[in-house]
Formats: sequence, structure tokens, C-alpha cells
Amino acid sequence: MVLIDAPSPNFEPRKAPPNMIVLHYTGMQSGEGALARLRDPAAKVSAHYVVEEDGRIFALVDEARRAWHAGVSFWKGERDINTRSIGVEIVNPGHEWGYRPFPAVQIAAVIGLVADIRTRWQVADGDIVGHSDVAPGRKQDPGELFPWKQLAEAGHGLWVEPDPAPGAALAEGAEGAGVFALQAGLTRLGYDCAPSGQFDAATTEVVTAFQRHWRQDRVDGIADGATRARLIALLRLGA
Repeated sequence: MVLIDAPSPNFEPRKAPPNMIVLHYTGMQSGEGALARLRDPAAKVSAHYVVEEDGRIFALVDEARRAWHAGVSFWKGERDINTRSIGVEIVNPGHEWGYRPFPAVQIAAVIGLVADIRTRWQVADGDIVGHSDVAPGRKQDPGELFPWKQLAEAGHGLWVEPDPAPGAALAEGAEGAGVFALQAGLTRLGYDCAPSGQFDAATTEVVTAFQRHWRQDRVDGIADGATRARLIALLRLGA
């Protein structure tokens, strides 16, 4: 794998070794613009890698250093996701500028990069996540067009396709034991979704983020049978 050196000044020492990989889309009109921003000291943002649509991979920050890509975020009880993760920006205009499918050559490069990162750090499949997973109230990337299934089939990340679970769909405004169990399951998976039994706006955001990753044909924040079945199946994998 050939890396193009494009160092960014936006980093600091880590407090702990990384054990997560967070995937993003750049969400800008061009890869060149994204690369410039991630290397601009005034922007105060960065990532370890940028993967262009043609498969080129730019190395911005050494993996041993803390890049600034996750912002306010949470996963499995950890709030300093920048310290615990390696950030990979995937060039795509995103929902604001014309979200589109990721080219095959780009995804092949992402898969190769993730595999390479995992030769150096202990990253569990359940800790290969999207920006929207760790910041569901703020972010949508890499979004419902990112091929998480393909990544998992290559050996990186989790994917399940169980039969739908019985029962009525749960949506904002619902309350009770079913909502409590849903929130508890999402929390166990890694999300910031403390069980209350009340399906509030924050729960809707988390369910939407879950769907962007694991139920991509329905991204509406409603926990229907298929959404809940996928959550249960992921938990049974020991995610």
C-alpha cells in the first residue's frame, strides 16, 4: 500500500494507545479542499488518513499521535474518542453537497487501509465505527451509502441480517419496558443512550445513527422489528 505524505500540524500526544477506527466522509465539495482544511492550523481539525475517490491514500498524522477528527463524542463509556481512535476521512461531498455512492476503488483502498491499521493496533470489530455512531446528534457520516456490509465481509467490522423481530415499532413518544430494553441494548453496543424508558429526541438520534450503519434501507429513527432484530443479533455476537 502506497501512502502519500501530506503532514498536518493539527495533532497532540496520545494519552493511551488507539483501540478504535472511526470512519468519516469529508463532506466538502472536493478532496483537495478537504485535504487543505485538515492541514490548516487555523481549522483545528485533522485525521490520520484521507482516502480519495480514485483510491489514493494521504497520510496526515502519525497513528501514535492524537488527531482531531471526532469532536464531542462517545463510545462504550469513553468520551475522549480522539485519544482512543484512528480517524479515516473518505472523500465524498456528503449530504450537504450531493451525497453519492463511494467508488469501488475507493472502498478497496479503505478496506486495505483498515486491514493495515489492524496489524499494528488491537481494534475489535465492534470498535470499527462511523462518525455518526460516536456523535449521533451532530454527524451523519460516513452515511447510509457506505458499504459496511462489504467491509465486514472483508473481515473488518460487524454485519448481521436476521429475520425481523415481532412486535410493534417503537418511535419518539413511546415509553415503557420495550423502550428501556432498546436503550439498554444500544448502550451495551456502545452508544450514549442511557435507559430511561422514554423514547425521546436523543433516542431517535441514536436509532437513526444505528440504522445508518446497520439498517441502511430504513433511516428514520423508528425502531421497527428489523432494526431491533439487528441490534439483538449484534449483541449476541458479543459486540
